[in-house]
Amino acid sequence: MVDRIVVIGAGVYGAAVTASLARRGARVTVVDAGMPAAGTSGATFSWTNSCGKQPRAYHDLNVAGMRAHRELAAAVTGSDWYHEGGNLEWAADDAGQARLREKVAGVLDYGYEARWLSRADAVRLEPDLDPAQLPPHEIAFFPREGWVEPTRLIGHLLSTAVARGAEVVSADAVIAMELRGGLVRAVWLASGRRLPADAVVNCAGPRAAEVAELAGLILPMRNTRGVLVYSTPVPVSISRVIHAPEVHLRPDGAGRILVHSQESDSAAHVSESGEISVDRSAVEKVVRAACTLYPGLRGAMVESVRVGERPIPGDGLPVLGRVAALPNFHFAVSHSGATLSLHAGDLVAAEALGKDRNDALAAFRWERLAGERPREAQR
Repeated sequence: MVDRIVVIGAGVYGAAVTASLARRGARVTVVDAGMPAAGTSGATFSWTNSCGKQPRAYHDLNVAGMRAHRELAAAVTGSDWYHEGGNLEWAADDAGQARLREKVAGVLDYGYEARWLSRADAVRLEPDLDPAQLPPHEIAFFPREGWVEPTRLIGHLLSTAVARGAEVVSADAVIAMELRGGLVRAVWLASGRRLPADAVVNCAGPRAAEVAELAGLILPMRNTRGVLVYSTPVPVSISRVIHAPEVHLRPDGAGRILVHSQESDSAAHVSESGEISVDRSAVEKVVRAACTLYPGLRGAMVESVRVGERPIPGDGLPVLGRVAALPNFHFAVSHSGATLSLHAGDLVAAEALGKDRNDALAAFRWERLAGERPREAQR
């Protein structure tokens, strides 16, 4: 009988899995080496979408993830973490426009909502945009996309889980696992605490490979870093996700704006001591691009710069569900965690409690990646 479950990681995936397990009546302990939401979930663009994601199974999983966000937000009185304002995207050159046309045609073929806007249409949606920065036509609009505030979402999920008896353990890293008879029997923490386990769910994000190794498993990962720039509060109307050729923006609550560009991601550096720094020139460049697009941002100050590490499994697709050779060890690891966490987390939670979810998870199991059978281990 599955009763005691240990969830490792208290980001969006860990919180979602914990909340689903607690709702289903399990005794669950979620453990994080730091504080909940302090890792990748606290430094993410958190765009909810399935825009051009392939293959079809991955696209469908993301669409289901978007629907799960919509349903939870509608069900919770006063929910303030989910924002479905849509996403505007356009290109700067012929090659980029050809790629955008191909993406729009592809998602329309899947039944995903998308339409083309003119410059005037886009300015009606975003009146503080400088019209001169927009092409006259072929601006893509994806109306069901949006963004989430991960910290608020995690707070809601964990508080509801705790109300149902879940335990949250912060600032106590998992350092070892006991494996006997082909199962994980317990998890050991840095504090010396031993957590007996009938099942373990690895939601450790960028550290998922390290946690998997404690269970004798190899999880190939190719994590990347994202540099996010947060403004001070500004009186500028930005109501949705914006993907311009040189800069990406979205609101971030309390009048702040979140700014990102793919180019700025390469400006993050890690010293030998592990300290992360970002080139000042890259921050200034992305801020200038944002101010060009939204002139009202001129004069705004940078409140903070955060660097998040994106957890990306080796082939880019999620790793979800039970490990066949270690059947009480489960994964919930992926890029696009902000989109997928509620739906995929619920599927993984159900499977951790013994329900077969192969119809939804077959394409995302650990076995498709290069791995090895678990080795017997004692602390």
